[in-house]
Amino acid sequence: ALDIETKSGRQHFTIELALSSAQQAQGLMFRQKMEADRGMLFIFPQEQPVSFWMANTYIPLDMVFIAGDGRITSIAERTIPLSTATIDSVGAALAVLELNGGTADRLGIKPGDRVLYPAFAGKR
Repeated sequence: ALDIETKSGRQHFTIELALSSAQQAQGLMFRQKMEADRGMLFIFPQEQPVSFWMANTYIPLDMVFIAGDGRITSIAERTIPLSTATIDSVGAALAVLELNGGTADRLGIKPGDRVLYPAFAGKR
């Protein structure tokens, strides 16, 4: 489970983890749907600029880029399914949370909000 503190309150998600390079390469490719309160969290060994693309991904996603302290640095909203265009973090990210496209807008998730998850504990 993962929570995001927003101005309108805490938002809760059930997540899958993509930790290994194989899991990260697969991501959400080939899935036809994802429930509204679900997501996938990619955690990297260190904070670094990261790039994603939507090749073989059939559902639009919001990509939430997260700094080491759990703060959201940027959000790529409603990414285009099957696109090979790169989607880059703004600065370095320790993690990326993929949610269904439109979730950030619907729930008021914005840069500066804090992600509550053990990977970010004690890194304020």
